[in-house]
Amino acid sequence: MDPNPKNFPILSYVMARLPSIQRTFSTTAAAADFDLENPPERDARSQEPHFEIAERMPHLKNAKLIAAMRSAVADVAQTRSVLKTLGTRPDHETIEVARFRVSEIDAHSSKESAEASEDYKIYKAVISLDEMHEAYEKMLSDAERRLERIYEAALAGNETIDEDVAREVVEEEMDEEVVAILKVAEAGKKAIERVDLSGRKLRIFPEAFGKLKSLIVLNLSNNQLEAIPDSVAGLENLEELDISSNLLESLPDSIGLLFKLKILDVSRNKLTSLPDSISHCRLLEELDASFNKLTYLPTNIGFELVHLKKLSVHLNKIRSLPASVGEMKSLRLLDLHFNEINAIPNSIGKLTNLEILNLSSNFSDLCELPETICDLTGLKELDLSNNQIHALPDKFGRLVGLTKFKVDQNPLEVPPKEVVAGGVEAVKAYMSRRWDQIVLEEEQKRANEGQVQPQTGLLTRSTSWLSDVVSNVSGSVSGYLGGAGKSNTDQYLNQQL
Repeated sequence: MDPNPKNFPILSYVMARLPSIQRTFSTTAAAADFDLENPPERDARSQEPHFEIAERMPHLKNAKLIAAMRSAVADVAQTRSVLKTLGTRPDHETIEVARFRVSEIDAHSSKESAEASEDYKIYKAVISLDEMHEAYEKMLSDAERRLERIYEAALAGNETIDEDVAREVVEEEMDEEVVAILKVAEAGKKAIERVDLSGRKLRIFPEAFGKLKSLIVLNLSNNQLEAIPDSVAGLENLEELDISSNLLESLPDSIGLLFKLKILDVSRNKLTSLPDSISHCRLLEELDASFNKLTYLPTNIGFELVHLKKLSVHLNKIRSLPASVGEMKSLRLLDLHFNEINAIPNSIGKLTNLEILNLSSNFSDLCELPETICDLTGLKELDLSNNQIHALPDKFGRLVGLTKFKVDQNPLEVPPKEVVAGGVEAVKAYMSRRWDQIVLEEEQKRANEGQVQPQTGLLTRSTSWLSDVVSNVSGSVSGYLGGAGKSNTDQYLNQQL
C-alpha cells in the first residue's frame, strides 16, 4: 500500500512522517482533536527509516515545507487507509473471471434472482476494489509531481507554500504554444480542428484541452506526459489521437467517451493494461498499443470494436487473446509479435477479412496453431518465425491467397525443411497433397468398415429370426399337447434343428 521509495521518493519521505491511521475505539478528547495536517511530534526515541533523498534535498527538513506537503497528500493518506481496510488488489485472473461473470449476468438478465443478485454484487465489489487500487496508483504519481512542484517553489524563495504556488509552477511548465491555443479556444473566435504538439517535452496535459469541442486531430506524441486527465472526454469530435512515446502508465476510463475516435496510437509508453471502456470507441479503425507492458487485452474488446481494421500490440507481455477477438470481422492486420503468446483461440478463424498476421517471436511459448487458422482464406502474409511450432495444421493448403510466409527458427517437422526451402507455394502444395492423402486413407478406412458391417448385421438378424420361429412353434405345440407334452416337444424341436 505504501509508495515505493524508488518510484516516489519525496512522497515516501512525507508519508513516513504522517501518523499511522489505525482503528481505535477511544472516545477521549485527545483522539477527537487529532489533526492529520498537524500531527503530534514523534517520540525522539522512535526509530525512523533512513531516506537518502533527505540528504539530496535538504529543504525537506524545513518544518513549514513538510507541513504544506502533508496537507497536499492528505487524500493519498486517506485512500491508503481505506485500501488497507479493504484488502490487497485482486490478481488479474480473479478480475477477468469477475468481469466475465458480470457481463454474463447482464446479458441474460438473471441478476433478478436472489442468488444471481448476490453473486453479481460480489463480482462488482471485486471489480470496484481493483479500480480503487488502480486509481490509487495514479494518485501516487500525481502526488509525487505535486510535491516536486512545491519543493521547487520553496527553492525559488516562496515563503507561502500552497496550491496556488503549485498551480503557477505548472503554468510555467506549459509550452507557449499550448497557452496560445487555450487562449484562442477561450476567446471562441476560431474553431480549432488540428493541434500538433509533438516533441515539445511537455509534462502536463492541461485539463482545459477538454474545452476544444471542435478538435478533430490531436498529436501529443514524443513528450513526457505521465497522465491524461479525464477531461479528454470533452473532445467529443476527436477522430485521431496520438499520444505515443510518452510516460503513460494508464489511460483514463473517460477515453471510452470519444465516440467518434477512429485512430488511437498509445504505443511506446508504460501501459500495463487498456481500460475496458476502450471498447466503447465503436468507430475505432486503428489501434496501436505496441511497445508497452500489456499482459492482456480487455475481455470484451472484440464484441464492440467491430470496425477495427488494424490492431498492433507487438512488444508487450500478452499471454493469450480473448475469444472475442474473433468478432473483429473488419480486421485486416493483427500484429502480435514479441509477446508471450502460448495459445491462439479457435475463434481466430472467423477473421475472414484478415490479410496480415504476425505471430513471430513468441519463442518457447507458442508451440502449435489452431486448425481454424486455415479458415483465413483471405490471408496474404503470415509470419510464424522464432517459435516452437513442430507442425503446420493439416488444412494449411487451404490458404490459397498466401504470398508471404516465414517459418524459420522453428523445430518444424511437417512439412520437412527441404519443402520449406522451396517457398510458400511449395509448402501449400505439400500440405494440400498431404491433406488429400489423409482424406483418402480415411475414406478407405470407412469403406472397409462398411463391408464388414452388413454381413455381421445379416447374421445377427437371421439368428434372431430363427430364435423367434423356434419360440413360436414351441409355444403352439406345447399349448396343443398340454403341459405334460412340453418336454417331449422341446426335445423333438432340438433334434430337428
